[in-house]
Amino acid sequence: MASPKSSKKKPRAPLTFQSPDGRSSPRPDLDALVQQTIARVADKWTLLTLEALDQHGTLRFTQLAELVDGVSQKMLTQTLRQMEADGFVTRTVHPVIPPKVEYTLTALGRSLGEAFCSVWRWAEKNYKAIEKARSAYRMRSGISR
Repeated sequence: MASPKSSKKKPRAPLTFQSPDGRSSPRPDLDALVQQTIARVADKWTLLTLEALDQHGTLRFTQLAELVDGVSQKMLTQTLRQMEADGFVTRTVHPVIPPKVEYTLTALGRSLGEAFCSVWRWAEKNYKAIEKARSAYRMRSGISR
């Protein structure tokens, strides 16, 4: 029988990101920012809102809600608040009745959109290979479309 100590897994160091040349960051705060940004960008509503603002420029809340198909008012509100807190959008309130609130991408938000474009280019370049792999997986697994 194994002793209790030997059955425990050794704690692993937290994941850190590396540069393309394999260097690790000596800054845990930078790793944390990368992880937070990935979580934010991986959020479907942030990406769609970012894209809507990039394509259409300054928009009101209702215009964004129409462009970002399927988003609830609550989720769009939360997404825009977080994007504003992260510095990706500027929220401008015009003192009129009814209130007019507009959202605009900041330079930081535009640069995030540009970074995501490289993922789009990667997907475009590898589309056929991914579809082929998925099809082969479905065949091996007996999964029908």
